Amino acid sequence: MSISSTISEHPVDVHNNHEEEAVEVGVPFFTRGVWVLVALALIGFGFAMYRFLFGLGAVTNLTDQRGWGLWIGIDVATGVALAAGGFTTAALAHIFHRHRYHVITRPALLTALLGYTFVAIGLLVDLGRYYFIWHPILPYYWQGNSVLFEVGICVVFYLTVLYVEFLPIVFERFIGRVNLPGAFAKMNAFADWALRKLSGAVDKVLWIFIILGVVLSCLHQSSLGSLMLIAPTKLNPLWYSSLLPLLFLLSAIATGFPMVVVESMVAARSFKFKPEMHILSNLARMTPVLLGIYLVIKVGDLIYRNALVHVLKFDMAAWSFLGEMFIGVIIPFALLCSKSVRKSHTGLFWASFMIVFGVAWNRANVFIVGFTPPFETETYFPAIGEFAVTIGLISTLILCYRFAVNNFPVFPREIVEEARAAVSK
Repeated sequence: MSISSTISEHPVDVHNNHEEEAVEVGVPFFTRGVWVLVALALIGFGFAMYRFLFGLGAVTNLTDQRGWGLWIGIDVATGVALAAGGFTTAALAHIFHRHRYHVITRPALLTALLGYTFVAIGLLVDLGRYYFIWHPILPYYWQGNSVLFEVGICVVFYLTVLYVEFLPIVFERFIGRVNLPGAFAKMNAFADWALRKLSGAVDKVLWIFIILGVVLSCLHQSSLGSLMLIAPTKLNPLWYSSLLPLLFLLSAIATGFPMVVVESMVAARSFKFKPEMHILSNLARMTPVLLGIYLVIKVGDLIYRNALVHVLKFDMAAWSFLGEMFIGVIIPFALLCSKSVRKSHTGLFWASFMIVFGVAWNRANVFIVGFTPPFETETYFPAIGEFAVTIGLISTLILCYRFAVNNFPVFPREIVEEARAAVSK
């Protein structure tokens, strides 16, 4: 059944009786682990400021021949792929009306929102003229023949869509609880009325943004692969293919549910929740199908192009390709085909983590390992500053996630109150 026929028979379900009431987690923000993340974030921020002051050459190992590296391969390309859980769960719960999955849509939405926000920040650090990052917003600078422009404008639009989709969570947090300080207290009633009006207006059009988010995600996930189509002589044959856009899209879709599983289980451990295994196991049951489609097309393309022979070179690229395929695709595919693995906390987590790690490995292979610019005199390896900024961005993202779930209704009331009761005993 097509998406269009599904929508026509059942309008997109934005608010329904199947979605449990969500509440703020409300745990202490600072822990020993959080202080470690704060330290890593500050170190990364320091290197980023040094880069802005003294240029890319002062912090990175990038050269005129090697124009991109870790920040594009990991911070941008991988970040976009790992944020796919937002649009895959939105499509599953709202468009295909699998109501039992509504419980995971808010955490997935928050992960996607923060992921894309930090993709934009990572791109800002990587751009030589970072102060022109706003140019794609203005039609005067649009270039319809540029794949990079298509990626940029879709990310801008999708990031906007994600923030609109997050607005109902913000309204839910403040409606009925407006408490302005001091002289502004007289405006409490008006502010609450305005929030209710805005909430009603957003509710009426939210279904449009949900569909738009799915469409935009498919566009820029595939277009990231299209970027490399103009480099047939620079990209290793193990990864270069006219099917790169399709392979990027399929790998992102296949990673969407595993990323939700990993995020849910890590959050459950951090906040002392019980992971909702009945939901996560069902997601994992769909994953081998999506991963299998990617695997068949990937291997079939390699055979069709006679590119498998490059594996027999057993050079760095060949070993990296084998690691990506076996650790990131074949082994987790086999594991998740087992019902006992899907029902196991440990098995489900590590199988899902391998897929997440595998797609990150794939993006690093395409943009770094397998990419060989002409006239490159030295093999590229990221500098300490590049690692520091990337680790700092990831640490800051985790801190923002913790702040958001502490202050906004993201997780269902039932699991939050159950965790609070267990802690208080």
